[in-house]
Amino acid sequence: MTDDRYLKRTIIKSTIDSRHLPEGSRNLRIYLPPGYNEVLSYPVIYCQDGEDFFNFGRIATSAQELILDGGLEPFIIVGVDVDKSVRTEEYSPDGTRHQAYVDFFVEELVPFIENEYPVRASVDDRILAGDSLGGTVSLHIALQHPELFHHVMSMSGAFYGASQQIVAATGDLDWLNIYMIVGLQEEAFETDRGVYNFVELNRDMRQLLQERNATIYYEEKDGKHQWGFWQKEVPAALRYFIREY
Repeated sequence: MTDDRYLKRTIIKSTIDSRHLPEGSRNLRIYLPPGYNEVLSYPVIYCQDGEDFFNFGRIATSAQELILDGGLEPFIIVGVDVDKSVRTEEYSPDGTRHQAYVDFFVEELVPFIENEYPVRASVDDRILAGDSLGGTVSLHIALQHPELFHHVMSMSGAFYGASQQIVAATGDLDWLNIYMIVGLQEEAFETDRGVYNFVELNRDMRQLLQERNATIYYEEKDGKHQWGFWQKEVPAALRYFIREY
């Protein structure tokens, strides 16, 4: 039975204007930790697929439990919603809206959050998180902007050929710290770009990142390409990045 304290979460829904995104705005959902105080400062996790991360990934509930009873220091979570009809175009590095999304993220979203909430403005305290193509775009935001992001949480990253080519052409990545998991039952997953073996895609990306000296946590375990798998992995991923209090 779930402890009621884990469900008494503070989640604020907000909208940010954007000159980069064609629709001119983007919806956000922001989790504030128990005991939130504007005088303090907090690490921040930016989640792609914000609605899914909160509703299906239950990341706010996991955060609440880890902060109240798991010994982790309080942190803020920013979920960035996405229109799934253009998700691939935004999240894939060869998508037609990809650069606009990256520019929105870096030039508008991060300054907005750092102006409105007491998050720590350092690479050690910003984390990017995503599932499937959300893991992909998180990695590519970090690759384009290592001055802002060093930490990436990737749940079954959709590391297609374009992503692998970009990483293969990249120099030393000793600054990058990436958490990668993939399910062993993801060997023939049908996407809008065809059927892919996500285990192989993640193994190949791990190899490319290893060759460039990135710090990698990598695990393959039983699981399908769905939130039923990723939700169970969220707490361990949070523990990897967030310090104990």
